[in-house]
Amino acid sequence: MEFWRRKKEKRKARECFLKNGSIFLQKLIADCNGISNPIRMFSSDQIKSTDYFHDINPNFFPGVIEGRSYAIKQLIHYKDKWEPEGYNDIVISARVSNHSGFLKLTGCCLEFPYPVMVFEKPENGELNERGSFGYKDAPLLPWNVRLKIAKEVAIAISYLHTAFPRIIVHRHINPTSVMLDKNWTAKLTDFSRSITLPKGKTWIQDLGDLGAPGYLGYGDPLYFLTKIVTEYTDVYSFGIFMLVLLTGIPAFLHLIHGGLGSTGRILDYVKDLQKRGETVEFGGESNDMRPGQMKMFLDLALRCCEYRDEDRPKMILVAKELKRIEKSLDC
Repeated sequence: MEFWRRKKEKRKARECFLKNGSIFLQKLIADCNGISNPIRMFSSDQIKSTDYFHDINPNFFPGVIEGRSYAIKQLIHYKDKWEPEGYNDIVISARVSNHSGFLKLTGCCLEFPYPVMVFEKPENGELNERGSFGYKDAPLLPWNVRLKIAKEVAIAISYLHTAFPRIIVHRHINPTSVMLDKNWTAKLTDFSRSITLPKGKTWIQDLGDLGAPGYLGYGDPLYFLTKIVTEYTDVYSFGIFMLVLLTGIPAFLHLIHGGLGSTGRILDYVKDLQKRGETVEFGGESNDMRPGQMKMFLDLALRCCEYRDEDRPKMILVAKELKRIEKSLDC
């Protein structure tokens, strides 16, 4: 009986591999444009050997394969419906893995109904919704670390926008897409909603097949009006990310008593404070404050969140400005 059970499992794994592998291969060939970018293929037995694996687990979980620690990710699906855009996560992760600003993809397993990705282990895990580390109510990271994280994520996004013949728009910039290694270096990940723009084009219209960009509170309002995706879609989301890092307030949180106001959005809250002439409170310990740097950081974040594309800076300029802020003498 055990023999037949194992034989059935292997047959199912092979069927999944053939189905997933053919789609993945098409995506990889189209994306790499003839450039080799090999990744390792893990077996279903290797993935199942990890302590925390479940066939329907959509999140990162720790695993040890052949004595080495990894972060393992089951690609997202909803109500047993596979979202083929998830292959973007594998393909683009493979393309950028040699850049220090991204979580390194070691390989994947296609022997399940939903593909599994195997990454290097980020020792300090992911940022939470407050742009901090660990539990939601945990103290904020020191200001110099938060500033460094913003700079590193900006550099990674700039790389997506400028390093390839076709612009890659991440479309899901938020704290939970940022991992931290043992040195607190930021590693951008999660390309399931990413889109590569047509060659020579700076925009694409979403006719319903791309999936809405952005995490709750991070989505570009201009996209929702026009359905046009550009590199500035990422700039807006990054501006919200900066506000969260600065204040320690989630991007979307309706608080009845003295919270973010009627909309529950951090951007409206900050703009309303400024309109009333009130001070925006920066998060963190009082002895960790750098008012001059924080004010420049706030101004840059609000520029990124301008409504019109043409009023937002490109990500490469944002990264340069963050480097300047980091080096500036505080006042």
